[in-house]
Amino acid sequence: MGEETTAERILRAALLSFGTRGYEATSLDALAASLGIRKQTILYWFPSKEALLDAAIDRAAADLSEALERTLSRAGRGWERVEAIVRSVFRLAARRPELLGLLREMGRLGPPASSRLSEALDPLLARATGFLEEEMAAGRMRRNDPRLVLLAAYSAVVGVATEVEVYRALGEEPTARSLVRRRNELLQFLRSALLEPPATA
Repeated sequence: MGEETTAERILRAALLSFGTRGYEATSLDALAASLGIRKQTILYWFPSKEALLDAAIDRAAADLSEALERTLSRAGRGWERVEAIVRSVFRLAARRPELLGLLREMGRLGPPASSRLSEALDPLLARATGFLEEEMAAGRMRRNDPRLVLLAAYSAVVGVATEVEVYRALGEEPTARSLVRRRNELLQFLRSALLEPPATA
């Protein structure tokens, strides 16, 4: 693998800052100083802070899609696929918190940033919607609006995986162990909410 280019270094640092500190709290001057370059160097590669945000959104969406597609390619069928995705998102929260942080930040910023992210993730969402529709049609999952199920599951998973302050407000210091426990509790909740109960004789 070749050496990281200046543009790639800038983009990686921007994604980290936007996803952990927030868009407004990220200044190009501070970003340049952290990289040991001049602000003009950032503007050479990315003509504005908005252009840098667009590039960070595209990178985050590509990285997230690649991680989830890799997970799906190895996952089983039915509920196993749901469980594999949830576990994958929690792994991402631990290894690359800036990715999920950027998702939250885009929701807060609203359009056009959130629209750009939605468009980039549309193929993944369409695939997930199709999967849920098939499972519901086959009677393996409860009948509901698949897009509403996805929205609720997304909000729950990303919220539990990333909202450190919520843990603290509940009197629990977030640790790797508490994250695993919350993940398992969330999987149990999703399983009972999504799966049809077994038929009784």
